[in-house]
Amino acid sequence: MSLLSQIAADLRLMLQRPPQQQYAALCYRFHPVHGLQVLLLTSRETRRWVIPKGWPMKGKKAHAVAEQEAYEEAGVRGKAEKEPFGFYAYVKKRKTGVKVPVRVQVHALQVDEMLETFPERESRSLEWVSCMDAATRVQEPELRNLLLAFDRRMASSVPEKVRAVGR
Repeated sequence: MSLLSQIAADLRLMLQRPPQQQYAALCYRFHPVHGLQVLLLTSRETRRWVIPKGWPMKGKKAHAVAEQEAYEEAGVRGKAEKEPFGFYAYVKKRKTGVKVPVRVQVHALQVDEMLETFPERESRSLEWVSCMDAATRVQEPELRNLLLAFDRRMASSVPEKVRAVGR
């Protein structure tokens, strides 16, 4: 691809409305000592703390894409909720340097299994943390708000006995 063609393609991406769409999994579990925890992982290039997310996949619904990304990026299996928990926006920097606006649809996914091996194991770090801790680590303000909202949602829907374990 010529430089001019690449610039034209990047410009089309930048000006494209609506923003590019991605689907994400907000992976969570109930730890016997720490209570509710969410899974954060590092991005491959910038090493920022993020949640598993990816581009639409032909023939897969949004929640199924979230499940697939959770497996590929974090090695977790579980069922994602069909209805999105929320949305956040960020700017994706392409390898060419072009910045593209992205809208991420987030699906809560209760983790049933963690695998020892998975496709992106060597290129990411994973950590289970509280929603409050996760909110301090992520850079995107809307994702931070989603993590705090998830903590409130789970606090109101989980029996007190389960919540008390993490205190």
